[in-house]
Amino acid sequence: MSRTPFKIVVFNVKYSENLGDGILALCIEHGLLQTGGGIEVETVDLAGRQGFGGTSSSRRRHLLKLLQRLPKPARRLAVGFVVRRRLRRQRVEWERKIAAADAVVIGGGNIFQDDDLNFPLKIGTVLDCVRRFDRPLAIYAVGVSANWSEPARRLFARIGGVRLLHVSVRDRFAYDSWRHHFPAGPAPDIIPDPGLLIHQLADTARVPSARKTVAICVTEPVVLKRHASQAGPIPLGDAAGYHKLINALIDDGFSVMLFCNGATEDHIFARAIVNEGTMVHHLTSGVLHLADRPTDVGQLLRLLNAADVILSHRLHACIAAYSLRIPHVGLSWDKKVEGFFRSVGREAYFVDAEHMPASETSALLKAALAQGIDQERYNLTMDCAETGMRRLRFALWPDLTSGCPMPDDVRGVAAGPR
Repeated sequence: MSRTPFKIVVFNVKYSENLGDGILALCIEHGLLQTGGGIEVETVDLAGRQGFGGTSSSRRRHLLKLLQRLPKPARRLAVGFVVRRRLRRQRVEWERKIAAADAVVIGGGNIFQDDDLNFPLKIGTVLDCVRRFDRPLAIYAVGVSANWSEPARRLFARIGGVRLLHVSVRDRFAYDSWRHHFPAGPAPDIIPDPGLLIHQLADTARVPSARKTVAICVTEPVVLKRHASQAGPIPLGDAAGYHKLINALIDDGFSVMLFCNGATEDHIFARAIVNEGTMVHHLTSGVLHLADRPTDVGQLLRLLNAADVILSHRLHACIAAYSLRIPHVGLSWDKKVEGFFRSVGREAYFVDAEHMPASETSALLKAALAQGIDQERYNLTMDCAETGMRRLRFALWPDLTSGCPMPDDVRGVAAGPR
């Protein structure tokens, strides 16, 4: 008689327009399935989305600007009203899926953050459902923000009522935040972001070009300001900054490709950047290109593979670039980006100065391109990411992975290099 598959339900934001979330979700699914059979994995999007390729309304950018202008209490009330209404519809389906599951995973991504109660309300509801059906839970490789409101703290604190098998965060900043929020424990492991394993799923073939291409991942500044974990200015925070940098890169002999991680508001901002007179001339001459908005992970990975070096605020553009061994430079706006660059020893290629001259940014991209990705550090990072996934599999179902005792390479903290 064949054994009934062991079913795991994973909660994250797999189908977000920001395809970085799709990258890490696909990597978790792939990693959990590496058991030789007998397992079934289903991912549930916390926003209720059902697939890739969705397009948000062009009004979203204006709504984000409006929310940003509201006082925090009013913003929290507005977001909370909308999220609670959606959760009333989604909870019935979540309960059905969790009741049919053998275990539940929450992760990865920066979902333990207080974004006007958006994630706290969703995660709190998942925790309620997990507790109701007494299913074992793993929290895997998540980001954790430092500052939570009291309502968010109470919602996340529901974790104390569930049967928790595993807790891990993705960097030292997230670890410190978790310990601050939960001083009595459980203490998390530090496990590299699962998106690092995307090279296992991607076509890594690249076509060399005579003129080196810098791919700039464009992010709408309103989004950066709304979700930033740090106060103060942000590098490349307006269209004028992009214009200066593009001109400097072209003067230095590069071709430039603007692209986005998939969010509609980012692509709208990128179109605004190239609509300026000088930029139109560069488009016509072929040294500047605006890529179509990617609508699935494969399209985003093809854009990354078309670049020789990448510049980005977006964390998972940098993580995927690292996994694909494409040189990259990160731009400061949130601790999670700095945390990643520290974890892989690339602090020299992280820009945290608001007004770094365009010529210096171009020089930094040249240096990143010349140095490439350190192979020894890369191998160590990938080993840590794979060990973290083995640790998750073992926590969920020891009999399926390796029996007991726990393998030596899965003990302790899979923290990666410091």
